[in-house]
Amino acid sequence: MTSTVHPVDERLPTGQLAALGLQHVLVMYAGAVAVPLIIGRALKLSPEDVAFLISADLFCCGLVTLIQSLGATQWFGIKLPVMMGVTFAAVAPMVAMANANPGGAGAQLIFGSIIGAGIISILIAPAVSRMLRFFPPVVTGTIIAVIGISLMRIGINWIFGNPFGPTAPSIVTPEHKQWLDAAAAAASAPGSTLPAVPKDLALLPKMPNPKYADLTGVGIAALVLVSILLIARYAKGFLANISVLLGIVIGGIVATAMGLMNFDKVGKAAWFDVVTPFHFGMPVFEPVLILTMTLVMIVVMIESTGMFLALGEMTDSKVDQKALSRGLRTDGLGTLIGGIFNTFPYTSFSQNVGLVAVTGVKSRFVCVAGGLILIALGLLPKMAALVESLPTVVLGGAGLVMFGMVAATGIRILGGVDFKNNRFNALIVAISIGIGMIPLIAPNFKQWMPHGLHPLIESGILLASLSAVLLNLFFNGASGDSRDAIEAAKQAEAH
Repeated sequence: MTSTVHPVDERLPTGQLAALGLQHVLVMYAGAVAVPLIIGRALKLSPEDVAFLISADLFCCGLVTLIQSLGATQWFGIKLPVMMGVTFAAVAPMVAMANANPGGAGAQLIFGSIIGAGIISILIAPAVSRMLRFFPPVVTGTIIAVIGISLMRIGINWIFGNPFGPTAPSIVTPEHKQWLDAAAAAASAPGSTLPAVPKDLALLPKMPNPKYADLTGVGIAALVLVSILLIARYAKGFLANISVLLGIVIGGIVATAMGLMNFDKVGKAAWFDVVTPFHFGMPVFEPVLILTMTLVMIVVMIESTGMFLALGEMTDSKVDQKALSRGLRTDGLGTLIGGIFNTFPYTSFSQNVGLVAVTGVKSRFVCVAGGLILIALGLLPKMAALVESLPTVVLGGAGLVMFGMVAATGIRILGGVDFKNNRFNALIVAISIGIGMIPLIAPNFKQWMPHGLHPLIESGILLASLSAVLLNLFFNGASGDSRDAIEAAKQAEAH
């Protein structure tokens, strides 16, 4: 008597596993390395430290993927073909933390909040798996749309230059600075009758900065964008799925040919190195920041719930309450591991769920192979240094696509919402998006509010999430069902 092996548990030949695993890695690679690049540069870390963040990210992506797809004890791992990667949902609050506390101190605060949120997420995972009714498509679609809109700012700044610093739109006129320096020196000279220069006196930048919106850089970003569009339009199958990655490669080659990218840091990087925990020192646990990141994780786990249910349907696997809890606990465990190893909150990558549908290969061991490949990449500092060396204009061209697709995913989910017969849904979306835009449009709105609230309210994603959930409860009650979440998850291909 022979027993039939379920397609999810099928062990394919080693060569086939490696090829399919690499396919999964390539599909998620661009999205996986984007977050450490964003946060590392927001923290104003050295290129070496940014490269370390990339290595740590890839290593943890692989480790958490193994836990999720293989399973670990009765508590962790949904045992489905799931690739784990860092979530874009946490980027905005982390950038806010980084801007307020640059350098190693900011890194300690960020990783402390991630560790705290990871522990809480593990504990509340079973409860979150029962909260789907609070997150119907009108809520999840709005939240994901706001995430995408919030991230677009980063991609645009990568193309043209940052709002502050050497690539700011305007700089102080050199003659004006020279005059002020001379006046300050004269005022501080012994016996001077001139009044002292007031503390924090600064000149207003008025001179156009030649480094801002440089046409060469804009041209490279445009080339990356056009390359992605052409590949997505004319390529088929796997090549179309990795259009973003191929666009970045093309941009990198052109930037190198034009002398805008060098490989000095790649040459100095080691071939092999171990990712060490607490690289930036012991984490700092700030309660408000932990709460902020926990709210982000709740949204992430709700999305993961819909994703797991959709994946269960695709693979003909029963995903019951216990399985959901194991999967969501792994989101929390991955986030905890991420904080310890200097990286970020984790979730299932929907691009890879889409790849399962495209290829028809349901074996979870394909993702196990992908996880092993990611771990290997995380132990190769030269690979991380190569990614870090990419000019921001190259990443900006790809960022328009990556971040824009997140917003488009939210819009696509909202496309299934009943606006015709339920006029309240339009109010929920309109008000929540408006509230989510406040920190983007008026970043100083919080200046008269208690300082302890600032980390909580400076993220438009969190404000939009709270608004959408509360308004939906007010207008529609908590009557959503898991079918809606499954259908929404099936459409979430870019987040």
